[in-house]
Amino acid sequence: MTISRRSVLAGAAAAPALAALSAGHAAAAQQGPAGRVRTTPAAGGFRVGVGLSDVTGPIAENGMMGYSEFSQRAEGLHQRTRVRAYVFADAQDNRVVYACTDTCMIFQSVHDAVLARLAERYGDRYTERNVMLTAVHSHAACGGSSHDYAYSLATLGFQPLAFQAEVDGIVEAVAAAHENLAPGTLAYGRSTLADASVNRSRAAFDRNPQADKDYYPLGIDTAMRVLRISQADTNVGGIAWFPTHCASLTNENLLISGDNKGAAAYFWEHDVAGVDYLAGAPEFVACFPQTNAGDMSPNLDLEPGHGPTDDEFENARIIGERQLAAARTAFRDAAPLSKLAVDSRMMYLDMAAQRVDGRFTPDGTPQSTSPACIGAAMAAGSTEDGPAIPIFPEGTRNPIIDAFGGTDMPTPQWLADAQAPKLVVVPVGLLPPDGWVPHVLKIQIIRIGDLYVVGGPAEYTIVSGLRIRRTVAEELGVPLENVIFQGYANSYSSYCTTPEEYDSQQYEGGSTLFGRYTLPAYQQGYAALAAALRTGAQVPRGPAPRDLSAVQPGAMQYVDLDEPVAGHAYGDVLVPPAAHAAPGTEVAVEFVTGHPKNNQRRNGTFFEIQRRKGADWVRVADDGSWSTKYRWRREGQHGSVARITWDVPADTEAGTYRVQLFGDQKDRSGTVSSFSGVSGEFTVG
Repeated sequence: MTISRRSVLAGAAAAPALAALSAGHAAAAQQGPAGRVRTTPAAGGFRVGVGLSDVTGPIAENGMMGYSEFSQRAEGLHQRTRVRAYVFADAQDNRVVYACTDTCMIFQSVHDAVLARLAERYGDRYTERNVMLTAVHSHAACGGSSHDYAYSLATLGFQPLAFQAEVDGIVEAVAAAHENLAPGTLAYGRSTLADASVNRSRAAFDRNPQADKDYYPLGIDTAMRVLRISQADTNVGGIAWFPTHCASLTNENLLISGDNKGAAAYFWEHDVAGVDYLAGAPEFVACFPQTNAGDMSPNLDLEPGHGPTDDEFENARIIGERQLAAARTAFRDAAPLSKLAVDSRMMYLDMAAQRVDGRFTPDGTPQSTSPACIGAAMAAGSTEDGPAIPIFPEGTRNPIIDAFGGTDMPTPQWLADAQAPKLVVVPVGLLPPDGWVPHVLKIQIIRIGDLYVVGGPAEYTIVSGLRIRRTVAEELGVPLENVIFQGYANSYSSYCTTPEEYDSQQYEGGSTLFGRYTLPAYQQGYAALAAALRTGAQVPRGPAPRDLSAVQPGAMQYVDLDEPVAGHAYGDVLVPPAAHAAPGTEVAVEFVTGHPKNNQRRNGTFFEIQRRKGADWVRVADDGSWSTKYRWRREGQHGSVARITWDVPADTEAGTYRVQLFGDQKDRSGTVSSFSGVSGEFTVG
């Protein structure tokens, strides 16, 4: 494996609670994701809306986000990354928006830009209070959308094209869901999934109290929780929460992709519900968000790219399909919600300076958080998903550093003491202009009927998520199963472990930036939000998050001009397809093209696989399909070549096929113009 600097810069008791959600469980049986359903009629004016758009950024010569590997620069596209949005409105027209992107994180920069755009369009209808933005945490997504230096370092700074693609796509999806609002119903289900994750920090997990470990007897969170969304008698959406890292694709992959969760959403929408992403508004919108996935790996053999197989793309497919199967089971058996109220609360916490009441600390004594610090274990990376610097092992001691007298970056003694037992490598919270990671962070709870979705701006371990859920459920006086934890929400600040896990200083503990009492500080904040929801009170907004948009260095590689490969014109075929292809084999074609940054073709495609139908050619696959890959390479100084491959599916209809390329080239005057190319014909069958 390539050395990387991972994202350092980067129970069984549920059944009674589920039964309590509704007395009409038996009436909830249904046929399929887009089929007819038997549900209670929409009551009290409750409405739902769904929307989808494309957030695919630059697929060539742009750093990728997740592993923070400097050499991991995109060279093509496996699948488009998309965003799914849902709007819920009750009888009083209280609304909440939930959106999930196939990106690695939602950064504060993106959150703020989206909210500003929504305010321009809708006034105060959709605000930071009632909008929750989340990400699946794909480690194969475009990077560069953050204003925080620690998270943009490996992408050589802020990348406007990636940022704009995310903001535009999210706003489009929310707008589509807003326009799609119609009378609807909701149902909630749960199933068990035990073969899509493994605990990559079992040594840390085992330090937790027995009551926590008993809740997770396998050391993993096996709960698949699904919200079924219907309009009238038709299912229009599903939200399937399950914790496993979106890191099936390794740091050696150079193709943009939504990884295993993007795959799961595609399989449900396209393969099951028949969604055609290029044919207008989809009839069914499904997303697979994270929960408390901080210590949950999809690499079942605890080695990058290994488990269930030794092929990273096959692993992403299998882990995606396992999530889909569990989600559809929960979807099928979901019970209609008994309440249809909508509400929300949020506040900002300065996580660098929280005074934590003893009610939330392990020993009952008041404690404090401190400015953010990277630990040696964070620099080590997660060896199970993406190892980093070999001289930094996980744990509280480092013999190499000790031999040289400690770290070479001065850390004030008060900060080293506050972060103990972390071995501090970089006090990123003290670096100019105002720390290299955010410290004023949004926490949020949205209510959707009987369910409370708790959004947190970090990667929370399963026990961290459990403790927050317990805190919220106790404060609200609701069953624990009614509380869903949502990590990677609204902003990003690395990890959050329990204090006991922190002491072990595995990767996740070294990445818990604000010290041993990070989790108790969050619990205290969520308790205040939950109390306000219960009583109907308001909460102070808290300090404003910082705006670093004016101080964004970047070494973006712009396209100055394109030139066709010598002796050829744009759209020419350099490598033709073989004359015949059988199902299960690969078709490969190479074209002369322009740089993909000239036009990211959001909500479109760079190519189509087409079948002859009479006198017409019909699209059967494109650059969003699981079966295709688009690889870009530079030829000479200004030339570009696109290699398009198609793994012919087993059920492909016999016939005559071709590949059509869509490209864009920039001439010496800076004018961008489109072109296309068509391959020779080939037969399948």
